[in-house]
Amino acid sequence: MNNPKPTHKRKGTETMETKSARSFGLLDKIGYAMGDFGNNFTFVFASMYLMTFCTDVLGMVPAVVGTILAASKIVDAFTDFGMGRICDLARPTRDGRFRPWIKRMAIPMGISSMLIYQYWVSNFPMGGRIAWVAIFYIVWGSFFYTACNIPYGSMASVITNDAKQRTQLSTWRTVGATLSGMLIGIVAPMLVFARNEAGQQYVVPGKFTMTAVIFGVCAAVFYLVCYALSVERVQIAPAKKDDGKARISAGETLKNLVTCRPLLAIVIVAIFTLVASLGMSSLNTYLYKDYFNNTNVMGLASMAGTVSMIAMAPVATILSARIGKKETGCLGIGISAVIFVIMFLMRVTNPMVFIGLYVLQGMGMGLNSMVTWAFIGDVIDSQEVKTGVRTDGTVYSTYSFTRKIAQAAAAGLGGWLLSAIGYVQSTAGEVVVQTEAVRQSIYTCMTLLPAVLYILAFLCMFFLYPLGKKQVDENTRILNERRAANG
Repeated sequence: MNNPKPTHKRKGTETMETKSARSFGLLDKIGYAMGDFGNNFTFVFASMYLMTFCTDVLGMVPAVVGTILAASKIVDAFTDFGMGRICDLARPTRDGRFRPWIKRMAIPMGISSMLIYQYWVSNFPMGGRIAWVAIFYIVWGSFFYTACNIPYGSMASVITNDAKQRTQLSTWRTVGATLSGMLIGIVAPMLVFARNEAGQQYVVPGKFTMTAVIFGVCAAVFYLVCYALSVERVQIAPAKKDDGKARISAGETLKNLVTCRPLLAIVIVAIFTLVASLGMSSLNTYLYKDYFNNTNVMGLASMAGTVSMIAMAPVATILSARIGKKETGCLGIGISAVIFVIMFLMRVTNPMVFIGLYVLQGMGMGLNSMVTWAFIGDVIDSQEVKTGVRTDGTVYSTYSFTRKIAQAAAAGLGGWLLSAIGYVQSTAGEVVVQTEAVRQSIYTCMTLLPAVLYILAFLCMFFLYPLGKKQVDENTRILNERRAANG
């Protein structure tokens, strides 16, 4: 599309360029959804199955795998912040500041993900297997994935500056992520598992690699669709000091962010909820394989959970408009916490009953997930009201930094818990029957851990996060008046 020349506005300490483009609409929502739809073909697959690949194909000790994953996520956290600064300091191009990175990095990101899951690495000495996983997991996650995901997440605030439209983008992003998560949950167990004559299930190494290749291709393709359908309507030139001679330093930016109570609150909430959800993801396969001895229902569980979350999309939109995003998020987290307490106390042995209860808690987290990414826009607006400077990429990357720390804790936690409870890893094709104590401990970890963490997340959101509906509306009014005053 050929757009007219952008118009320039002086606002506070930054220059804004508002691009004349097609009106915000369905294409933007679909395009933005395709980003997380593609993203999760590598991210969710790693969260759910990398531990299984390392223990059951490569024969690695769970605690070693957990340590690798935790260490790599800490590296991710720093590359995330660096990528955010790169985006904020870059001059807008014809494609904007964020979209070009998606186009450049989508294919390398997909290829690097494929390389992690090569089954023939099991022929290496153990040191070689550990090095292979560590190197390619860092190459994928800390560099190519970061170079796609940080610009993608930051882009929502320049696709539109309307608060309601950003909530819609958050909802569509969550729907896209949920749908790809459902596909992975259904397809992956059908491909990577087989059952022996005794009825015990085991991993098929070659099919594991094939699945990773398919998912890597899907990730690259759908990220490129996101690039093609997205439009950066509001382009903001790099922030400068009041004298117009120097950019605001990373130190000054961080100083402002450290004192930003809304950001600190959602960071703490994200840590609790991510450790809970990703910790469950890393143990989910073991729950169905070892506790229930039935991975066939994993597809059903994934589908049911996806349907329940998507069903919450219109509910979350209505509730956030009427009572506010903070209030909707609190309600959702509270529901999930209560359901997990019930699951822990019941000690469910029937996988279908477990799935039913899991769907109910999924409806609660669905409410929270649908508005999670909209919190970032509200925080960015709040910080702009306070400082007069808008740093979308840095705020988002700071949030992503702490999410990566949480992911590090979750990734390490899964492996450390498995080792702590006495889980015995297998080699390719070998079936190891875990003891009853180990099986029961897996169930406890899958229910009690999220129950406690979701309770803490609810308390933090309710008492610490200040941006309720009234304050968000007030910030929107202030910014609209400022922009109107500047033409």
